[in-house]
Amino acid sequence: MSPIIAGIVGVVVVFLLLFLGMPIACALMLVGFIGLIYLTSIGAALPVAASTIYHVAAYYPYTVIPLFIIMGGLATSAGLTGELYRAADKWFRRLPGGLGVATIGTCAGFAAVSGSSVATAAAMGTIALPEMKRFNYSPRLATGTIAAGGTLGFLIPPSIGFVVYGMLTEQSIGKLLISGIFPGLGLAAAYIAIIIFQVKLNPGLAPVSPEAVSWKEKLVALRGIWETLVVFLVVMGGIYLGWFTPTEAGAIGATTLFLIALVKRKVTGHSLFASLEEAVRVSVMVLFLVAGATVFSYFLALSTIPAQVATWVAGLEVSRYVILGLILAIFIFLGCFIDAISMMVLTMPVIFPLILTLGFDPIWFGVIAVLMMEAGLITPPMGLNVYTIAGAAKDVPVEEIFRGALPFLIAIVVIVAIITIFPQIALFLPARMIR
Repeated sequence: MSPIIAGIVGVVVVFLLLFLGMPIACALMLVGFIGLIYLTSIGAALPVAASTIYHVAAYYPYTVIPLFIIMGGLATSAGLTGELYRAADKWFRRLPGGLGVATIGTCAGFAAVSGSSVATAAAMGTIALPEMKRFNYSPRLATGTIAAGGTLGFLIPPSIGFVVYGMLTEQSIGKLLISGIFPGLGLAAAYIAIIIFQVKLNPGLAPVSPEAVSWKEKLVALRGIWETLVVFLVVMGGIYLGWFTPTEAGAIGATTLFLIALVKRKVTGHSLFASLEEAVRVSVMVLFLVAGATVFSYFLALSTIPAQVATWVAGLEVSRYVILGLILAIFIFLGCFIDAISMMVLTMPVIFPLILTLGFDPIWFGVIAVLMMEAGLITPPMGLNVYTIAGAAKDVPVEEIFRGALPFLIAIVVIVAIITIFPQIALFLPARMIR
């Protein structure tokens, strides 16, 4: 069997193992290891597998992952989510779908201190959903808004999505995090436009609150956002100005949030342990995924599949944007069945070399990839954010939540198109970072 045939068989076997229920990290590691043995020898494959696991687990910059997760846990413990929501509610309540708009604004604010989309969705599910129920919002609109808003946690820095992409492609994590700021704000604005458009078409989806809010109340409510603003400016401003690395920024952000929670007397042994436990769980999952993907990518490299695909595509007489469109279609399809991080781990060994061959900027493509992974968080049947909200809204069928979230896919597609046409939206800030 030739190396390229062995590579194709390996890819098919990985998908077969996933279909049978094997964890993706184990499937990638197993097939990659057996493939290395077949193409080289067991004496060569064993050191590769062992050293990969060790180096991924021991690589210092990867400590940014648990630090970003801890930031999200401490922000929740400190009550920042509730304060953000109350402030956003005061300012946006009288708009069409005002509570939905406030929910998206709060999700964007919470995403600025949390690296997890699921954590963002879970936090908002307990805070925003009861309020929208109280004002007789459509269950479909309410739950769909929260599920979609949670995806902002995967794009707005600090973002685990960008960290994983940087790990897999060996790109600057600092530049990737900074590149997500403008696209993240743009996506939040697009989500808000989707809400307002739906409510304008059908006002019954979201009755306007009869409670008027004075300017004094609005200004007083702004006191609830200062902690989030300070943490975001310290963390992302420090990275942008070159004062510290992303890992150091994560440590400073976590420490700042811990001190805020301590001053507000919101730190308990239970909440602290829960934050640390979640950080360990997510970090181990991500690191095993990256280790498995690395071993599998070594196997693919020896099979010459990435090089052959890149050469074949380079010979096609079509625009590179047609190829990009096909890649995005693959992302959308896979997002229906695989979670966001697993999809990134599975596809980057083949797709990233192709992107470089096509001449696309790797930082720019990181933003595009993360946006497409966000779509997978709300597409049936695997949308993790939808199932997260289903746990909080037990009286709303999962199918109804999916229907509520699907209109927000339009916003993701629009933002991807805009960033493709105007790549400087993503690249402007990274190009001006102080190294």
